[in-house]
Amino acid sequence: MSRHLLVLIATIASVATLVAQDKKEEERLTHATTTLQEILSMPEGIPQDLLDKSECVVVFPGVTKAAFGIGGSYGRGAMTCRTGSDHTGPWSTPAMFALEGASIGLQIGASATDFVMLVMNDKGAKSVLSSKVKLGADAAVAAGPKGRSAEAATDAALKAEILSYSRSKGAFAGVSLEGSTLRSDGDANKNLYGKELNAEQIITGSTVKPTPAGQGLVETLNTKSPKNLSTDK
Repeated sequence: MSRHLLVLIATIASVATLVAQDKKEEERLTHATTTLQEILSMPEGIPQDLLDKSECVVVFPGVTKAAFGIGGSYGRGAMTCRTGSDHTGPWSTPAMFALEGASIGLQIGASATDFVMLVMNDKGAKSVLSSKVKLGADAAVAAGPKGRSAEAATDAALKAEILSYSRSKGAFAGVSLEGSTLRSDGDANKNLYGKELNAEQIITGSTVKPTPAGQGLVETLNTKSPKNLSTDK
């Protein structure tokens, strides 16, 4: 009897752990959605024409310096891409992602900072979806221009595969994340969707549907940027 009781207790504990992990990822998606909505509503935020030309959007909400250390600590967030082989469809089920690199801690200071990245072309999207990417080496990254339009964009920004932005203490600006790495967060994806899936399977496949919190992120982008307006589409 005692052995059966121990098995039952262990099973209940395991289920409770899974529920807690799923709740944590859902909260992170909710935070990412709120962060993106606030940034997209800023008058001097991400230019609409750049958002409309982007293939994917990555959001890392509330990253703090304390979360980063010498040994590869990281910030956590989510990425969604336009669906279809040519990225012209609605926005996809979000995949959880991690942002790593000691340089981030030096840039963001002591206060919590939100990061948003726009993946601007097919090459950048394929690179991010297929493997761990070192920004600046595996994918060209530049500080994104801000404001109502991208007219002030530099040549580097216009040629970049990824444009990155930060918001800290209400201040919003383009920021270089060169040297940092971007990768699929396998543990978080398993916690959220209940099975091992990589980012490409989540974003380009039909294996899983968005969770309630993930649906908020998808709906935000489907409302704010329903069509891919890149000239090569």
